[in-house]
Amino acid sequence: MALNRLFGTRSCPSLFISWIPLIFLLFTLIGVIVVSGADSVSGIGPWILLGASALSAGLALAGKVMSRRGIIMGLFRSGSQILPAVPILVCIAMVATTWMLSGVVPTLISFGLELLSPRLFLVVACVVCSVISVMTGSSWTTVATIGVAFMGIGEVMGYSDAWIAGAIISGAYFGDKVSPLSDTTVVASSTAGVELFEHIRYLTYTTVPAMLISLGVFFCVGMFTHPGMAADSAPMLHALTAKFNITPWTLVIPVITLVMIALRIPTLIVLFSAAMLGAAGIFIFQPELGMEIGSVITSLWTGSALTTGNQELDSLVSTGGILGMLPTIYLVLSAMVFGAVMIGTGMLARITESLTASLRRRTGIVSATVCSGLAMNCCTADQYLSLIITGNMYRSVYRKFGLESRLLSRSMEDSISVTSVLIPWNSCGVTQATVLGVGTLVYLPCCIFNLLTPIMSIIVARLGYKIPRMQSQLT
Repeated sequence: MALNRLFGTRSCPSLFISWIPLIFLLFTLIGVIVVSGADSVSGIGPWILLGASALSAGLALAGKVMSRRGIIMGLFRSGSQILPAVPILVCIAMVATTWMLSGVVPTLISFGLELLSPRLFLVVACVVCSVISVMTGSSWTTVATIGVAFMGIGEVMGYSDAWIAGAIISGAYFGDKVSPLSDTTVVASSTAGVELFEHIRYLTYTTVPAMLISLGVFFCVGMFTHPGMAADSAPMLHALTAKFNITPWTLVIPVITLVMIALRIPTLIVLFSAAMLGAAGIFIFQPELGMEIGSVITSLWTGSALTTGNQELDSLVSTGGILGMLPTIYLVLSAMVFGAVMIGTGMLARITESLTASLRRRTGIVSATVCSGLAMNCCTADQYLSLIITGNMYRSVYRKFGLESRLLSRSMEDSISVTSVLIPWNSCGVTQATVLGVGTLVYLPCCIFNLLTPIMSIIVARLGYKIPRMQSQLT
């Protein structure tokens, strides 16, 4: 009898037992961060997830609350959410490499630098970082390359480090959030069971207003700041033109990709086609570079390592390829196993039931999702883990109350993807603070977009805009 109270019944594990694997996961991650730093999460994260999976299975076996049928069901549910993301992540790595080598991203950087204006610097920096982040699908790459360049230019103009970093991060994370090339966007949509481009379209209802307000704030700051002379961007432009053939014709590749997206062609086909267009563009627009790198297939696997003569640009053109995407894929697959065990044993359902027992209305459900996402971001210090765990926790709740899965995926992105950079011990916060040379808590108040997006998610949910009323009790 005491054993039943401790472990629960075969069909419903106890709340105490259900929390143990999750607490183990969170405290182990925190311990790793304290001892080894936040950067170590991506490498050790898969092993911690697998360890938590083994603990969950062991507790379920000890309490006889696990069945073969349950585990198979958990694998099917978790796998159907996560596995579609793997080929998409591979294609993303291919697109990032080919679009760089074909001159698409270098052309955008060149045009962006030529648009610099002292009064409009913050607005331009935010917009340029947005565009580059959309095209590359990586906020980290954007911040570490053109973001570093903007930091130096902005300082010469007389802007404070906090405002420069805030504009850069706002733009980079906006682009990362709405880019079909972003791994976090893919993970969020696949975890919630939403088609990628449908997820991105639905994001615009909260993301675009937040970005417009952010640009308005940056514009006002620029108007009331007295910047000095603009820094000379000639060295970077010279390095770009010396290495790449900068021509507007390279933008035909993203234009064709956007047309395919508008036609609602399946995501995997769009991304694979974009990668092949980029590969063809290497020989059409950058024939000399094509001869230098040799085999395109090798570059797709290992990435590129080009020397432009400019240290800031070298890190941009040195892409990781498919090989560089493997750590993310390992983490996603390990999270799939953890999700499968937690679902199959009924532990995730038990935890979700306890957390959401009092939720009845749309605004409360979305607010709880946002708050849970922020809490997971703080506890796990990794946005991938936070997206996957939060998605698994709330998916059944949204289904129960007739709310669309795309509302869940949007709420997760609004609360997790963009706020990870605001947490000092999160891997994103640590990385961007180190790269830009500005403390996380220093730039936090100036990351207007990142601060507004979670609030906008709750406001739009309260207004009910573009949210179908599936049940009369939802308000």
